[in-house]
Amino acid sequence: MVWSAESSDEELMLCYRDGDAGAFDALYARHRGGVYRYLLRLCREAPVAEELFQDVWMSLVRVRAGYTVQAKFTTYLYRLAHNRFIDHYRKSRPVATISLDEESGEAPAEPADESQRPADDALDAKRQAERLMTLIAALPEAQREAFLLQQEGGLSVEEIAQATGASRETAKSRLRYALAKLRQGMRE
Repeated sequence: MVWSAESSDEELMLCYRDGDAGAFDALYARHRGGVYRYLLRLCREAPVAEELFQDVWMSLVRVRAGYTVQAKFTTYLYRLAHNRFIDHYRKSRPVATISLDEESGEAPAEPADESQRPADDALDAKRQAERLMTLIAALPEAQREAFLLQQEGGLSVEEIAQATGASRETAKSRLRYALAKLRQGMRE
């Protein structure tokens, strides 16, 4: 099979499965940013995210020979990322629980006084982005994961359900609650 820059992810993965390393490079270039951001925002620690990120791509290398197209490639890839994160979370749960308790004990930052807001739009946009990142980090894990799969991975509700092993309605509910909390937080 011959591939080009316009080839679908599924075609590229089939080419990679059949031994074309260049197809892997194309897949990696397309998805590295989204997968890394997804993992970073889930675990909130860059060194851990980098390790998980490498593990996800190594898993893809290991399982390539058995790959068949059963869903979108992104669903498959983010399922690998989800599973790797869950494995990590289970191994480090006591540490994560302690750090989450410590974080939740801190008082939330007070919003800036409207009369003292700078007129500079760039600074305002930066503050809004920082606020959004804080709100995303504060979401319950399942809601944060659904939101990130949609935003970073471009997955649909059905694909989020498939990637996380949840029902369609559960994935839809998690996404709806996440969006509602983010909207409310940005209004405050």
